[in-house]
Amino acid sequence: MMSDSERQIVCTNCAALNRLPPDRDALAARCGKCRTPLFSGQPADVDSRMFARQIGRNSIPVLVDVWAPWCGPCRMMAPEFARAARSLEPSMRLVKLNSESEQATAASLGIRGIPTLLLFHHGHELARQAGAMDAAAIAAWARSQLRN
Repeated sequence: MMSDSERQIVCTNCAALNRLPPDRDALAARCGKCRTPLFSGQPADVDSRMFARQIGRNSIPVLVDVWAPWCGPCRMMAPEFARAARSLEPSMRLVKLNSESEQATAASLGIRGIPTLLLFHHGHELARQAGAMDAAAIAAWARSQLRN
């Protein structure tokens, strides 16, 4: 049984579920299965299977950047999203979902324009925001949605 303060973190490398005690430094934690650091300060590229696992099993919020390689604003926002990851981890997981290679997932999410940020917690979408933003705006927006 997981305690209220213990966190469940899904490894972005192997998808293993890791229990992280509250007194453990999350930034130093490694996956119990593949030994990859649980947080790298960089958003992880995910496919539809990893996306579902990340939003469904993490006990921390998951911020998703839905993008495509041909999208100019998406390419401009990519380094900003990476900078936001460095300030939001480990209290939040940041992932990137390529809407071109994962068209069915993007369609099921109702994505109409990119880039689009989606914030999930406990498997439910809390908020979404379309359009490119800088790192400070991404972090401020994500934190403000969790306070609502």
